[in-house]
Amino acid sequence: MAGPDLGAIHLSIVAPAYNEADNLEPLVREIIEAVAPLGPGAPGYEILLVDDGSTDRSPEVLRALMREVPALRVLAMERNSGQTAALDAGLRAARGTFVATLDADRQNDPAEIPRLLAMLEADECDMATGWRARRNDSWLRRVSTKIANGVRNRLTREKIHDSACGLKVFRRECIARLKLFNGMHRFLPTLVKLEGWRVAEVPVNHRPRAAGTAKYGVWNRVFKALRDCLAVRWMQRRMIRYRVTEWERDDVAGTGHQT
Repeated sequence: MAGPDLGAIHLSIVAPAYNEADNLEPLVREIIEAVAPLGPGAPGYEILLVDDGSTDRSPEVLRALMREVPALRVLAMERNSGQTAALDAGLRAARGTFVATLDADRQNDPAEIPRLLAMLEADECDMATGWRARRNDSWLRRVSTKIANGVRNRLTREKIHDSACGLKVFRRECIARLKLFNGMHRFLPTLVKLEGWRVAEVPVNHRPRAAGTAKYGVWNRVFKALRDCLAVRWMQRRMIRYRVTEWERDDVAGTGHQT
């Protein structure tokens, strides 16, 4: 696969998808409606859907969409590799100056993307990350998520309400040096802050799932999140931080410094 043509596109929208056949077409329609003012292609937008080894009709639906939507690119994982891997593949292939991410289950609202993008264009932040302040999920999922976020913030000394929200917009430079490991997609705001970038959390609309089934249960989210929190805490403590300045030859000329 050819490397991305950096900077040729203003905005890349990346969505990992696993067995979301019934959501893919309406998702693409909603994204196009939301970002249509940018115009498809350079210097407008592109849509990257990453099929994470789906076993339903997703590949068939994606092929049909590609024939109809010029701005759509599809990446196919060789096998089901998990949300972090699929997201990482999409981020590395994105060509945009700015990158937006969202979940393919359509609970994230694409109509929020222009508002978050405008914050970056106005230089208010380097990453705008969504906060599902009013979640449209079952009470059990809401409670478990609140507990998980509390534990995550306590262990990582963060104040982010909703680190795992899939809806984010950021400068592509924010993720240039990041190395993601399984589960780390839930900690992107913290990892971006570790690199020195400015992160703003923004309340966003959250919708009930319209089709398909949830891929995460309460228990597999809680225990994995706890394990991953410990990994992020270790990274925070061991992070290399420094500033360096390279001397200019004109500045040292005649001062006795060797050049």
